[in-house]
Amino acid sequence: MAKIKIQQVRSIIKCPKAQKLTMAALGLKKMNAIVEHEATPAILGMVEKVKHLVKVID
Repeated sequence: MAKIKIQQVRSIIKCPKAQKLTMAALGLKKMNAIVEHEATPAILGMVEKVKHLVKVID
């Protein structure tokens, strides 16, 4: 499977709890943190839910 890199670009301070939990599940805890995941439908769905907080790096 293809790998994608995800970078947190916005704070989660005033986000709903569901979005905070999604960010934690992706492994993003701090600003500008970058994690790498397999591009599975589950991961892509999580990225879609928090797309305003993250950036996908190619």
